[in-house]
Formats: sequence, structure tokens, C-alpha cells
Amino acid sequence: MELAADIASWVFIVVGGVFAVIGGIGVVRMPDLFTRMHAAGITDTAGAGFLIVGMMFQAGWTIVTIKLVLILAFIFFTSPTSTHALAQAALSGGVEPENTEDRRGGKAEG
Repeated sequence: MELAADIASWVFIVVGGVFAVIGGIGVVRMPDLFTRMHAAGITDTAGAGFLIVGMMFQAGWTIVTIKLVLILAFIFFTSPTSTHALAQAALSGGVEPENTEDRRGGKAEG
């Protein structure tokens, strides 16, 4: 049973690490502020979630697991909320999303 918990733990930790790396690449590669925030917000929540679940398997049924559940709940609610608040602040500050038509020289719709 301990071997199964270790395997599950490392699967979650590796998947969380992959999400974090993909999020970092997405932040560097995306063209504008809003797509960068989208890449960072999604992968931040998923990556941290998988990492914390992997740590829960390592911790077993202890007080540490309860603390990790609380951290996971906090991240699950605050990360998307902060990304949304930053996007709204950028929109009210006058930052416009970049359209693909803008880069090609055509007229943007809307």
C-alpha cells in the first residue's frame, strides 16, 4: 500500500511540475498581457493543485494533510480571482487585447 501511495504521489508531483513548466513557457511565448495572464492563471492553479495533492499522498493522514487541503482551497479560489481582478484593472487602465488581425495589418472586427 505504501508503494502505491509513493507512485501516486510522484505521478501528481511530476504532472504538477509539467504544468508549471508549461505555464512558464506560455508566459514567455504569448503575445499580449491578457493571454499571458490566462496561461499563468490556468497553469498556476493546476500545477499547484497537482503538486499539493502529491504532497498529501506523501504526508499520509496527518495534520500536515489538513494544512495542505486548506492551502489548496486557498489557491483554488484566490488564483483565478486575482487573475480576473488584474485583467479588469488592465482593461480599466486602457490596455487593449491584441487581435490576430492587428498583427496581420487587417481591420479588427468589433
